[in-house]
Amino acid sequence: MHIFRSVIISIALILISSCTKQESRDQNLQAAYPESITLSARNPLDLPREDAVFTLAVEELTSKRADFNPEAFVVLLDSVEIASQGNDLDGDGQVDQVVCVGDLEPGAVKEVTVRYAVSGESQREYPRRTQAEISHKTGGQWEQRKYIGGSFENVSFLRVPDEHTDHSTFIRYEGPGWESDRVGYRFYLDWRNAIDIFGKKVTTMVLQDVGQDGFDSYHEMSDWGMDILKVGESLGIGSLGMWLGDRAERVAETDSITSAVVANGPVQAIIRTDYYGWNVGGRKYMLSSQLSISAGSRATRHDVTIEPVPENLCTGIVKHPDAQVLNYQNTQAEWAYLGTYGPQSLAGDELGMAIIYRVQDLIELTEDQHSLVATLRPRDGKLTYYFLAAWQMEPDGIRTEGEFTDYLGMLTRELDSPVEISP
Repeated sequence: MHIFRSVIISIALILISSCTKQESRDQNLQAAYPESITLSARNPLDLPREDAVFTLAVEELTSKRADFNPEAFVVLLDSVEIASQGNDLDGDGQVDQVVCVGDLEPGAVKEVTVRYAVSGESQREYPRRTQAEISHKTGGQWEQRKYIGGSFENVSFLRVPDEHTDHSTFIRYEGPGWESDRVGYRFYLDWRNAIDIFGKKVTTMVLQDVGQDGFDSYHEMSDWGMDILKVGESLGIGSLGMWLGDRAERVAETDSITSAVVANGPVQAIIRTDYYGWNVGGRKYMLSSQLSISAGSRATRHDVTIEPVPENLCTGIVKHPDAQVLNYQNTQAEWAYLGTYGPQSLAGDELGMAIIYRVQDLIELTEDQHSLVATLRPRDGKLTYYFLAAWQMEPDGIRTEGEFTDYLGMLTRELDSPVEISP
């Protein structure tokens, strides 16, 4: 009896201590961020949503409270702090978007509270779950099309030098990279302009170390993972192109290219690349590509703008003889997918890849010698689609075709029924 009573007392003391600490944290938050805006988030699905992304426009927040300060805020979901960040999407030095991630139970409606200080800057620290980088050499010199000497340095903006081409050794892993705690991607910032996959065996950020121990060392398995896709002349995974009758033409010939890290926070990473004078099909285009990934997600969102407006743009997936093609489209739904699954990774194990596109944008599903292709119709010069990879070796990864199709079904349902934010 005495032992039982002691256990009860110990549990009670732990609970009291925990409550006291929580009250202290709440009081500290209120002191640091005394003002607040209250909204609600609703999950319209009968499915749980882990790491659901909430995006709040600063313009909407200031319409509710004119003194909202996007340089000093914190976001709570049902009174529990969730990870968030502010994004400056237009590069004017001002935060114009608040992005955060939280969990929602099936059909749940939760209170979203944005607390803020009316002046000053105060950024909360959260575990890093996304990353974006562009890393190129400095301190060396160009010898024809090769960069000799120097060391890698991360930059937020790069105009691609005229001398640069494939295997110039100028850009680490040959282009910009972005990752979540699930998967990493890169694209070749040269005439190839194709997207590749870094399969990850860990949930920590790895890009900062990739290619530091040799220009293409990432083609060999390491503790963090490896490059798992052979792109060749294909669209890789989700690369952008134009369908020219019988083939997909990647963004190859341009007048100049710039690329920038737009966001590099704990819950979202964004890279924007502008292609000036994309010469394809006998015309030149101004093309802007924005790639974004969020915490907990395998999917990259690709937002494209183009002038003048072409008849089509296309994207796709590299063909592999051992992969099963997966194609799902419901004309009653907004989003559909084209995918593949099978032993198609460079490690020889299971890999799923998919493109998720709007049904109304689809012109046709087709293929050429190298790729499975979705030709899509840009509307008013804009196009949005998603692409993703799921590797067998991920922690708690997808390991069967059935699991992969279930996962794609869940993603399309979530896109069809986004989280609803209301006053």
